[in-house]
Amino acid sequence: MESRYPPTIIVRHTHENPRKCSVLPLRGRPDVWFLTYPVKERPPLDGYVRLAAEGPPLSPTDADKGILLLDGSWRCAAAMTRAFLDVPARSLSGWRTAYPRVSKRGTDPENGLASIEALFVAYHLLGRPTDGLLDHYHWAREFLQMNGFDKSVDRV
Repeated sequence: MESRYPPTIIVRHTHENPRKCSVLPLRGRPDVWFLTYPVKERPPLDGYVRLAAEGPPLSPTDADKGILLLDGSWRCAAAMTRAFLDVPARSLSGWRTAYPRVSKRGTDPENGLASIEALFVAYHLLGRPTDGLLDHYHWAREFLQMNGFDKSVDRV
């Protein structure tokens, strides 16, 4: 089954702990490509938007765009972001994370989401199918409840 959207590109930082990584279970999906940061051969990202803590909100006008998700700790986010500043940033505001985290350095933004939560919200806002995204996310039920998702819309 071919997707009518560009593939989602997830760039994972090499220091990201695989046991804490919420997006790794998406490996093998044809609509999601994984790259390792630092990226040696960057694919063309024309027509993509980068999910970010700051920037204009993601909106239905972005529906035809590809999604670039930078996956790493908030401490590593600045360096990763610098490598992709040419990709327009889009923010996700007003959503609550269910991921239990406490930053020892105070680097987590107030509107920070776990990577899989951000991807789920982005797909939801852009009208893309969310089936299977949260299947392996331990806090999926809590995340959906905290953010008012109806079970008839998204199954967990």
